Amino acid sequence: MGFMTFDNATIDSTGEFMIHELERLDQQLHEPLYAATWGRDIDLREDVSIADELTSFTNSTFAAAGGINPNGKSWIGKDTNAISGMQLDIGKTAHSLYLWGMEISYTIPELLSAMKLGRPVDAQKFEGMNIKHQMDIDQMVYVGDTDMNQTGMLNNAGVTPSAVANGALGSPLWVNKSPDEIVADITTLVVAVWTASGYAVCPHKVLLPPVKWSYIATQKISTAGNETIMSYIENKCEMPMRVNGKKLELQPVKWCTGLGTGATDLMAAYTQEKNRIRFPLVPLQRTPLEYRSIYHLTTYFGRLGVVEIVYPETVGYAYGF
Repeated sequence: MGFMTFDNATIDSTGEFMIHELERLDQQLHEPLYAATWGRDIDLREDVSIADELTSFTNSTFAAAGGINPNGKSWIGKDTNAISGMQLDIGKTAHSLYLWGMEISYTIPELLSAMKLGRPVDAQKFEGMNIKHQMDIDQMVYVGDTDMNQTGMLNNAGVTPSAVANGALGSPLWVNKSPDEIVADITTLVVAVWTASGYAVCPHKVLLPPVKWSYIATQKISTAGNETIMSYIENKCEMPMRVNGKKLELQPVKWCTGLGTGATDLMAAYTQEKNRIRFPLVPLQRTPLEYRSIYHLTTYFGRLGVVEIVYPETVGYAYGF
């Protein structure tokens, strides 16, 4: 004779527990801890749809010879019959747009049991799916995906990282450097990116590992001062404000930890504008609720793209600090 049994996993999925008479159970549902900061650090490309399989953009290159001097200005004379023209080359960059999906299902008895207990299993599974979606986007934005051989905004192959210089004590680490030397490290990176862009775009945002960010956010510039190194940096590095009208912004990102050469920490400087760098994303959609035997199930799906760095010259990395 067979007996129907319920294992711990089945009971826990509905939130059913043995509660002691003198036990006060907190009815608040506590979800896993997680952090996704991609929405703060990058703009979305929203013209993509679920039907698209690729995203692409073009970069135009111009070439114009001078007049008398091919490298000079385009002077012409009154009787000139040979006038130089504008040359144009348009290149296209394409990336895959990957289909993302996850199914949510639960049985009718499981749902009714959860309703009786006041712990909605359907809402909890939806929230779990949403957390997974956010975490996958976060990873795709910052470091890409190794299985798909794609990179993100912190490890793009078109950007060459550089090592920070040693300080007066012979160490590149910020804990061994003075506030002015830390300012010099960040300023050097900002100026390098500004120079690479032909002084057209000065980056106004710098991403840092959380530990290094917290160090400069709490460390005073001196024992007698009341200003932190971070505020000192923001006040000293005035180039973004004077060039772009935007104050230098320093933000912590967990993916910067150990991402540099030799597993050192990495910082990235860039300009957060949609025409410079963006992430293609198709919002989640879902299929109609399906009834299969005693199961209710639905599938949520969308598309995640690859970070498009339209101008790699406007992004820079530094490591080893």
